[in-house]
Amino acid sequence: MHDLLIPWIGFPMRFAQAADLGVCRCSQVLRVSFLATSSVGDECRVTRWQEPELRVCRLSCIQCMIRSPHVLDLEVLMAVDKAGRFVEVDTVAMLRPDEQILRDMLTGWRNQQLSRNLQLRTIEARERLIERFVDATNEYPWAWTVSHIDEFFGDLRSLRHVKATTVRGYQTSLRLFCEYVTSTDYGWPAACERYFGATTSQVCFEWNTVAHVQDTQSAPTKRAFTQAELQRLFDRADDEVEQIHAHQRKGWLAAYRDAVLLKTAYAWGLRRNEVRHLQSVDFSRNPHAREFGRYGVVQVRYGKARKGSPPKRRSVLTVFDWSVDIIKDWIDVHDQLPDHGLDLFVSERGTLVSESALTTRFRRYCNDLALSPGLDFHSLRRSYVTHLIESGMDAQFVQDQVGHEHASTTALYTCVSSDYRVTTLRRALDSTIKDALAGIDLEEA
Repeated sequence: MHDLLIPWIGFPMRFAQAADLGVCRCSQVLRVSFLATSSVGDECRVTRWQEPELRVCRLSCIQCMIRSPHVLDLEVLMAVDKAGRFVEVDTVAMLRPDEQILRDMLTGWRNQQLSRNLQLRTIEARERLIERFVDATNEYPWAWTVSHIDEFFGDLRSLRHVKATTVRGYQTSLRLFCEYVTSTDYGWPAACERYFGATTSQVCFEWNTVAHVQDTQSAPTKRAFTQAELQRLFDRADDEVEQIHAHQRKGWLAAYRDAVLLKTAYAWGLRRNEVRHLQSVDFSRNPHAREFGRYGVVQVRYGKARKGSPPKRRSVLTVFDWSVDIIKDWIDVHDQLPDHGLDLFVSERGTLVSESALTTRFRRYCNDLALSPGLDFHSLRRSYVTHLIESGMDAQFVQDQVGHEHASTTALYTCVSSDYRVTTLRRALDSTIKDALAGIDLEEA
């Protein structure tokens, strides 16, 4: 019986599967010891323990995926600490140093982004992009060149017709990853030079990436609903509820929930994620608008967050009188459901309704009505801004309602109709003519 020291970092599943394969041609086995690393401050501590029931083959069988002990040389295992820095741990040689180093790079980059308090879904999306880029180029980061960037994004634009905003987001992720692996503070350039005779370099520059030159780069087709289109959408949602309920089919409650959710998003100018997280306790009274009862103000607690910051909070005043009856009726139904909680819009499994489910139903309604493809869920928020401006609301009030820090951002949302613009122009001209005539009368007097 021989002892074999196996690094725990990076290979737990591989060696566990190798030990479970069972029969092997080799008669000798090795008792396995695992090596784990943990960081305390700036120190990297090593812990070793044995698993008496775990055995692996002695020789280099394909099933075991482990080299024979007589060819093992003591080298270093790549690892990263909690800050994403490269550390060295004396142990056995790496079986696939290229794959191991790439995994440790991604782990270190993940730790770095977590320390910046970025959202997990942002970090995971960036990691998937790096893995996708590696698969597409068939090269590891220390072999990337600017030609790989040109070819990868050229295919995305010409073959897959990816939007420019998506391309810019992908390029930003690649540039940030390259900044991480090229920084000497994390030790990756020296590690790549040692193992592969090559070093990491930045491949995303100003001259080969998309430039961000204006405030908004949304598609020209994106716009607000007209009053007539919005009414048709709400009627279609109500008809869905009535049809399902009339045929006594399953799903009428979900249809009713989504119908209320669409109207709520418009009535208070909420984003999709904001309306999903609404709870019954988020509504309160407005002492200056007692006619709305306990639904005069809604507290938005999951607003759009800045990079690395928690969700931004704001309060939105109730404007439309019909919105009170909509949300009140739904809360009455919601409170009668078994095991109901504070969340207003939940699925049948008790979790928050997913964004994909909302998008699917919303798009189906729009397709049934043959509405413009440029109308998306966010168009409800654009419509809220536009319709308030058209009704004569103060621009600063509208800006505060939707939570914009700058008036220019609110202006981008405004898609006033031609009738409103003509009316505004006519009012301005009439006022000018009236003032001019009044001046003439004064001179004659």
